[in-house]
Amino acid sequence: MLCGRISKRIIDIVISGLGLIVLSPFLFLIAFLIGVDTPRGPIIFKQNRVGLNGRVFILYKFRSMIPEAEELKSSLQNLNEMSGPVFKIRKDPRITRLGRLIRKTSIDELPQLINVIKGDMSLVGPRPLPVEEMSKIKQDIYLKRSSVKPGITCIWQISGRNNIDFYEWMEMDMKYIDNWSLGLDLEILFLTFPAVLMGKGAN
Repeated sequence: MLCGRISKRIIDIVISGLGLIVLSPFLFLIAFLIGVDTPRGPIIFKQNRVGLNGRVFILYKFRSMIPEAEELKSSLQNLNEMSGPVFKIRKDPRITRLGRLIRKTSIDELPQLINVIKGDMSLVGPRPLPVEEMSKIKQDIYLKRSSVKPGITCIWQISGRNNIDFYEWMEMDMKYIDNWSLGLDLEILFLTFPAVLMGKGAN
């Protein structure tokens, strides 16, 4: 098991490092386009998420919403389409023109390769939830999800994402943790690319 974890970390560093190098011109282009599309806000959106052993870390994403998005969240709670504590709206009015495209293709998630390099996340693992949402889930699920590093992609990511009920999503995470292996990680990574290209379950 320890050998597997070490191998997982090596794979994380190698793939993320190469990804950042190869994609750097594209990442700069997206950053430029975000600045042009909505110049008032930051390029990178930062949010506190819950990671390994309940430790809070700062997650990085390309900003896909208007700068006031977090302040407007409470006024949109009645439109929430996701069961459980997670907040998601299929046609969220806070999403910018460019934001809708980069969310559909998961380009907004690419800065999380930096989180992987830092050791906050892994390439594969349960998606990290915001502190507020994580605090509302059942204690046994909280402890189990917190026993592994969160990831950029997981079973939920390749199975329909926002089309999946919150509780089914949690079951998928539990299944991943119980059956983890390097082979499973590689399989999920392989299946992530076509899921992203097809925009499967993205909003």
